[in-house]
Amino acid sequence: MITITELAAEKISEMLEEENNPALFLRVGVKEGGCSGFSYGMGFDDEQNEDDTILEVQGLKVAVDADSAKYLRGLVIDFKETAMSGGFTIDNPNATVTCGCGSSFRTATDAGNPAADPC
Repeated sequence: MITITELAAEKISEMLEEENNPALFLRVGVKEGGCSGFSYGMGFDDEQNEDDTILEVQGLKVAVDADSAKYLRGLVIDFKETAMSGGFTIDNPNATVTCGCGSSFRTATDAGNPAADPC
């Protein structure tokens, strides 16, 4: 369902270690909002919900809620480093429109709610 590149997994693992909480795992999701209709969410959580799909990707425990799963099939999370900065990037094959900030999208069948939370 989700791919995390080796470099992104290393960065996520480093961040998890800094939190010093072995119960934490990565949660990836989608919510309505952003300039294109949906926004990505990625962060650490320690509470699993009944509707979560739990994946193991590159040795990381990853949770995806049921509502987000349909938008995240085939998602690739990477980490890019440039001379000026570095950060996570998301490549979503379901996205037909994305915004300039790269954190908002819509699909061919669902436009979300672009008015809810602009970039």
